[in-house]
Amino acid sequence: MKANGLTTPLTRLLDRMAAHGAIRFYAKRLAPNDNSKNQVYLGGGFGALNIIPHDEVESDDSNRAGSVRDRAKAMVRFFWLDDEGVSPAPDAQLILYPKYPEVRMSGFLRGAERAPNVLMRSRDEGRVLFFGICPDGRVLGHVVASDDPVARAFDAAAPGCDAIGVFLDLEKLRQGGTDPKEALLAALRRIHARGWIASQKMGRAGVPEPYSARNGGGYTLEAELGISPNGYADPDFMGWEVKQYGVSDFTSYRAKSPVTLMTPEPTGGLYRDEGVAAFLHRYGYPDKSGKADRINFGGVYAANRSFHPETGLMLRLAGFDATTGKITDLDGGIVLLDQNDNIAASWGFRGIIAHWNRKHAKAVYVPSLMQFPPPEYRYGAVVQLCEGTDVLLLLAAVSAGSVYYDPGIKIEAAGTANPVIKRRSQFRVHHNMLMSLYKNTGIFRLCDLQG
Repeated sequence: MKANGLTTPLTRLLDRMAAHGAIRFYAKRLAPNDNSKNQVYLGGGFGALNIIPHDEVESDDSNRAGSVRDRAKAMVRFFWLDDEGVSPAPDAQLILYPKYPEVRMSGFLRGAERAPNVLMRSRDEGRVLFFGICPDGRVLGHVVASDDPVARAFDAAAPGCDAIGVFLDLEKLRQGGTDPKEALLAALRRIHARGWIASQKMGRAGVPEPYSARNGGGYTLEAELGISPNGYADPDFMGWEVKQYGVSDFTSYRAKSPVTLMTPEPTGGLYRDEGVAAFLHRYGYPDKSGKADRINFGGVYAANRSFHPETGLMLRLAGFDATTGKITDLDGGIVLLDQNDNIAASWGFRGIIAHWNRKHAKAVYVPSLMQFPPPEYRYGAVVQLCEGTDVLLLLAAVSAGSVYYDPGIKIEAAGTANPVIKRRSQFRVHHNMLMSLYKNTGIFRLCDLQG
């Protein structure tokens, strides 16, 4: 791949990473303290978790401070890339320090047969660590000294790359110098100009196919952008997560419904310990439409509200300091409490982190209108670009009541031997509050853009 028409040592390195499966590329300039002794600093907050794929977040039993709640860890499927190929670093892991808060990487030399020991034990200035992110969760790493040709090529290219925390996003280099944000906006401008588009969905062969269901707004946009399914959980255009949402009109751009952020099942409380049926029998209520032998559990639960009048539950955060925006106890989480302080359901911080780290660091939200029959979609001229999410921003929004729990749980044939249970635990946010979940947001009017 060429940058600005030129093949460089850096673009050759990225090509090698791509040959081993990488599709996202980042770099970090290493400070003297970024070494195997002091760990590699990956930034303040927990934003690095949305960049570096990792396994479950667990207690760090090796913590010498005494309390396993002081920090946590998550293993990384990390591989060093050298001239012979890739070799695993089996002990590589991310260390989460809620107290500061920050994320560091450690264990990248232990057990790694072809690790760059000299460079990663060094305190030399000017070293650069490159990351290649693979759809299957592998992370490829390569480090160079300050006088390496790759480092010199990186120094020349770095001013044109976007920063995401301590990382530089190298997507522009992979696109031959094309700015991904400008390319995205140009593509959305073209789609807006098309007007009504027949509902479609990208097929397995990479060719759009007609789609008749009424949830085709996102699929149609993806097909128009040429997005084919890949290993990531969400549609992706040059590193940007693409999110479509329905609006009432292209004047007010008022969203028809809130944004569903995640749908995790509770990991604690009576819901988990005694089961969904026991939870519904204790806290649910008879179906309001009069359906016999049916128990529902719904409503809106926000941290700035008191007990729900029908279920007697309220939502709170345990182990999170809203003033500092820090997790004070990693064993805490989001909890639903009854009036006797019993935990009806809870979502531990580790599970919340696992769900949130699937979010892209960059996302675009595109409004749409629908008409039928047959189903067709139009996409608006005003889009929202959001960059730099962090699970700590999510928790702050939950604490403020901006993000709320909006369940739809029920049991039918509740009094029989074969009850039917439907689970739907979802956390949502009104579209106008999305900005609270990102460090940088911007509104772009496509009609005002050149291209």
